Amino acid sequence: MIMAGRFPMYALAGLVVVMGGLAACSPLKALNALSPGGASTATDGIAYGAHLRHKLDVYVPNGGGAGAPVVVFFYGGNWNAGERADYAFVGRALASRGIVAVIPDYRLYPEVRYPDFLDDSAQAVAWTAREIGRYGGDASRLFVMGHSAGAYNAAMVALDDSYLAKFGMKPASLRGWIGLAGPYDFLPIENKVTRPVFHFPDTPPGSQPINHVDKAVPSALLIAASRDKLVNPARNTGRLANKLRSNGVGVTEVYYDGVSHTTLVGSIAAPLRGLAPTLDAVDSFVNGKPRKP
Repeated sequence: MIMAGRFPMYALAGLVVVMGGLAACSPLKALNALSPGGASTATDGIAYGAHLRHKLDVYVPNGGGAGAPVVVFFYGGNWNAGERADYAFVGRALASRGIVAVIPDYRLYPEVRYPDFLDDSAQAVAWTAREIGRYGGDASRLFVMGHSAGAYNAAMVALDDSYLAKFGMKPASLRGWIGLAGPYDFLPIENKVTRPVFHFPDTPPGSQPINHVDKAVPSALLIAASRDKLVNPARNTGRLANKLRSNGVGVTEVYYDGVSHTTLVGSIAAPLRGLAPTLDAVDSFVNGKPRKP
């Protein structure tokens, strides 16, 4: 387990600048506007399935991604909100580290409920495994990643083999997975907005990522805000990390003091990287670099 210290004052100043744009646009749009895209080339609106929301964007490092690792990133939004375009800053940031990034949309409540959005997530991963070579990515170095509800999606794709199996894949096809502030062990459901998404009060135990851990699942990087007020880090990140270790699965567990549930993903963006070294941790995990003490 790795704990990180408080963020410096210059990082707080950067956060104030970004949040100052709230009157004109959302925080995510502000982050996109302030995040440079010169290190990558984006191809957007690629269909990975038949539904209107079965679209994804691909971000390739400038100069091509030949042989590059690949990360499929799922955004959060409590399974009832979210658009891939709002997370361009994530795609650009990953591409700046030599990673081919894929950001899909997936169907949301109330159009669908659990587990339909997991089928979408697995379908996007399967598309990536088949097609990413056309964009220079190496499908043998494929990772899934997500924040909040998106981290749940990534976890379920990586841990429950039934989803990828529908598309001729196995979790063993993944090099690893990354969760940012994910809910992995949240029964009984307390959030009233989340309850109908998971068929409350008849939420199946199989909906919980922690119930799908065995020794065959991919290694994980789990990052959380140490004082997360929305998704309890000890119950979710901590318990899942412990269960992975007890099954002999490699896991790196990191907690940052200088971020909240929402600014954790924001710290990937260039203006907010002083809040926490989230991008560095992801880069190290994906590219196999040793972590700094």
